Amino acid sequence: MSDDIQQAGEGAAERPLRTIKSFVMRAGRMTEGQQRGLDQGWPKFGLELADGPRDFDQVFGRSAPRTFEIGFGMGHATLEMAAAAPEQDFIGVEVHRPGVGALLNGMLTQNLSNIRVYSCDALEVLRDCVADASLDRVLLFFPDPWHKARHHKRRIVQAAFAELVRRKLKVGGVLHMATDWQAYAEHMLEVMSLAPGYHNLAGDAGYVERPSERPVTKFEKRGERLGHGVWDLKFQRYE
Repeated sequence: MSDDIQQAGEGAAERPLRTIKSFVMRAGRMTEGQQRGLDQGWPKFGLELADGPRDFDQVFGRSAPRTFEIGFGMGHATLEMAAAAPEQDFIGVEVHRPGVGALLNGMLTQNLSNIRVYSCDALEVLRDCVADASLDRVLLFFPDPWHKARHHKRRIVQAAFAELVRRKLKVGGVLHMATDWQAYAEHMLEVMSLAPGYHNLAGDAGYVERPSERPVTKFEKRGERLGHGVWDLKFQRYE
């Protein structure tokens, strides 16, 4: 996943915080199509963390509902969502370069222009490049569950993550998470239920039914065949 976790405390907004990475950098062989995506797509659709705060209305050339996706993997779901909603804009962040190349190649192949891409740490992008109260949705689909107890501190969904996302969402904006690990789903629910400024759209049920706007990935279909469950959570910013 493209993210890190801040260890938050009193005065966290005023001072730099120690970070714990919640992803592992993976090397990968680049296919011809993925390299094409990087070579031809990055100059058109790639964004740099070093450029700092961005006016995304200017970046996209319009004002539109805006989704920020943390860790898009190989980009299949991102492409499907963007193609199905051309009136919306998508900002995707992923550290795995073959995945970045795959998404960009898909954009070129499908002639999509409503996605912009960062290849770096997603939470740094949120902190440094995205204005407060500017996003309609933040997506976190199938993050690393870090299932061993000694690794739980590496899970991206923590109190500091919830607060950062809340600041970046518009009032009424939604954080949508999905996982195929029940223990992580329970962790997400616990963290987000305690986070101030959010309302669980599932109410007492805890989890929402799989929303139609979230594509079913090949990974998810394989899990379903093996009897794995998937849990979706939607929390809306109300203040």
